[in-house]
Amino acid sequence: MKKQLSTEQQTELIQILKLRFDKNIKRHQNIDWNAVEEKLLDNPQKLWSLNEMEKTGGEPDVVAFDENTNEYNFYDCSPESPKGRRSTCYDYEGQISRKEFQPENNAMDMANQMGIEMLSEEEYRKLQKLGNFDTKTSSWLKTPEPIRKLGGAIFGDCRYGHIFIYHNGAQSYYAVRGFRGVLRV
Repeated sequence: MKKQLSTEQQTELIQILKLRFDKNIKRHQNIDWNAVEEKLLDNPQKLWSLNEMEKTGGEPDVVAFDENTNEYNFYDCSPESPKGRRSTCYDYEGQISRKEFQPENNAMDMANQMGIEMLSEEEYRKLQKLGNFDTKTSSWLKTPEPIRKLGGAIFGDCRYGHIFIYHNGAQSYYAVRGFRGVLRV
């Protein structure tokens, strides 16, 4: 599979990202769009991943610049968990362990295929400081290995003005649970 956008697709995506950037300045104060755009144009494979985030309803936006790695962090900033990534088990092991009603995909494999990482609990909490996300849905989060080894996985949501981090079996899936990702460019 070719993981590169045409010049026309790149231009269209950059326009969408710039509009979102300008509309949501509070998410990325002190970040210069021209520097972000230059970095994106230098990394066409990252543009492909951002397009995958966009196509699945993630509404990716710049939320931070990491001075240690010289990378911009794009998070899925859709108000609810991205619609095109819901009804998935946490990972392949969870998916195949289902005896009945096995979903078509799982969150970890989808993130891998898109070239992104699932948000960690720490990243999810940072995202929630930028607004109220997942007030009607929930999102799988990158689960610490000790929890995963015992069959569990974690997810988060925001209810009653509070961020909740819960656990479920990795084989669970719900129509309102998807996952949010991060792309470092």
